[in-house]
Amino acid sequence: MTRISDFIEMKIPAKPEYVGVVRLTVSGIANRLGYTYDDIEDIKISVAEACTNVVNHAYKESSKEPVILITCGIFADRMEVSVTDQGGAVDVNSLKNGECPVQPDMVIEELREGGLGLFLIETLMDKVEISGDSGVMIVMTKFLQRDGVGQDDNRISTELPKQ
Repeated sequence: MTRISDFIEMKIPAKPEYVGVVRLTVSGIANRLGYTYDDIEDIKISVAEACTNVVNHAYKESSKEPVILITCGIFADRMEVSVTDQGGAVDVNSLKNGECPVQPDMVIEELREGGLGLFLIETLMDKVEISGDSGVMIVMTKFLQRDGVGQDDNRISTELPKQ
């Protein structure tokens, strides 16, 4: 198991106006770690979707203070971002086993509004885990791809491919 090198934690009010703050924060962290533009966008969308789910669903029937806890675990080969709420018990299995909101054979009248958030997150991130007893915790992992062109590689290779 790879050892964690840094751990960043944020606690914000579960309000729509703070979702952008989280997006900017994870974007800055991912940029600092050397993620590609596309990977940073995937991370931002996924984290924003997870936070928006908390804002829209977590605290509707709870008297607890509506907060979102966001953590970033920084590893040599990946970043793990968790979004956690304490909004009350949820049937996590129904979230995990939920059908994709869009099926190829569906007629347009059968499409329902919403439900794309978890589908998007699972599509954009490399690994997604959902758990929780007194709320929901979603852990999203994006692996750092280091086999592409490096950030400071601004020259053209002079090697010719072997034939």
